[in-house]
Amino acid sequence: MENWHFKPNGEVNTAADITIRGILNMIMGALDAKDPRPTIPLGHGDPSVFPCFRTTPVAEDAIADVLRSAKFNCYAPNVGIPPARRAIAEYLSTDLPYKLSPDDVYLTVGCAQAIEVVLTVLARPGANILLPRPGYPYYEARAAFSHIEVRHFDLLPENGWEVDLDAVEALADENTVAMVIINPGNPCGNVYSYQHLEKVAETAKKLGILVIADEVYDHLTFGCNPFVPMGVFGETVPVLTLGSISKRWIVPGWRLGWLVTSDPNGILKETKIVDCIIGCLNISSDPATFIQGAILQILEKTKGDFFKKIIDILRQDADIIYQRIREIGCITCPHKPEGSMFVMVKLDLSLLEDIKDDMDFCFKLAKEESVIVLPGVSVGLKNWLRITFAIEPSSLEEALERIKSFCKRHAKKK
Repeated sequence: MENWHFKPNGEVNTAADITIRGILNMIMGALDAKDPRPTIPLGHGDPSVFPCFRTTPVAEDAIADVLRSAKFNCYAPNVGIPPARRAIAEYLSTDLPYKLSPDDVYLTVGCAQAIEVVLTVLARPGANILLPRPGYPYYEARAAFSHIEVRHFDLLPENGWEVDLDAVEALADENTVAMVIINPGNPCGNVYSYQHLEKVAETAKKLGILVIADEVYDHLTFGCNPFVPMGVFGETVPVLTLGSISKRWIVPGWRLGWLVTSDPNGILKETKIVDCIIGCLNISSDPATFIQGAILQILEKTKGDFFKKIIDILRQDADIIYQRIREIGCITCPHKPEGSMFVMVKLDLSLLEDIKDDMDFCFKLAKEESVIVLPGVSVGLKNWLRITFAIEPSSLEEALERIKSFCKRHAKKK
């Protein structure tokens, strides 16, 4: 054998294995090609394939207009084009007690790149970061890749998935740099109250850490609590807000996101975090210039009736899943979803005959019923399931009927 000097970086595959995409790909491999029924995807947050979730014509027209203008065929500045930064600053400022500057906004390739940039910027030797459990495993994957130690605090299902703030305080030390808050919640479908977010901000300030606020599902709420951005508490603690148009406009494939310094006291400038963000963006990819060029029109011209239609469907779906799960003896839902597109439900394996754990449940469900669900272990809770309910209501009804049949078939004989 010839002596080649190259070999792959093993850390890439290790990190990739714990992503939602990686786990869903494995589960989809269990599908039975002979099943004539359509596969129903309840595993990931992309409802764009369903006609009822099609984006607004305003967004489609904005893209067509900027393409035909031929003004956005060029490279963009690494931080984003000025009109796009200004439009996003104005859009986000409507929910804040202070006004963001365009200079506070950095455009990214979806929210995923915003996560990459933040963790790259904070990855000094010995640093650790506090992540929610259950949470979004892309944070764990990127932290592992950036050699940041991860420490998990629990979200409490009995308290509407609120943060266990006592645990946060116990976990933090002098090397803790940040905590992550995902609101509205992925994977739990929770929406935090103003009062709880205020306590989060006070805790972070006491610990001397910043808050990374993942708000990619901003305004997708349909319960009691309205959406409150973490940036409201930017006077208390510096906040890095991550967001995108992917979920509210149902266009995850357009890959336009943002990283925003919600920090009216200028702490992130003083500590050189802002300089490091700019430096990181200098050596990474930019969102397509024509998408940036369309954002002003998308944000300004989208009418409220489009948002209302999407919320109404999500509310209907949340009602369906909460009611139908109650008919399935081996699955319980501790908290009805109030936001985002997800719900966490708990498996009672003692009621099932031949199911070892949540992963086994999901593989067998895919094979026998052509329904894709995400095992809870992939988001930090073993023997739970994360179910995405953002699909056509009739398809959701059918999926839950198939899950019910599956659970009956595998129920322990009395």
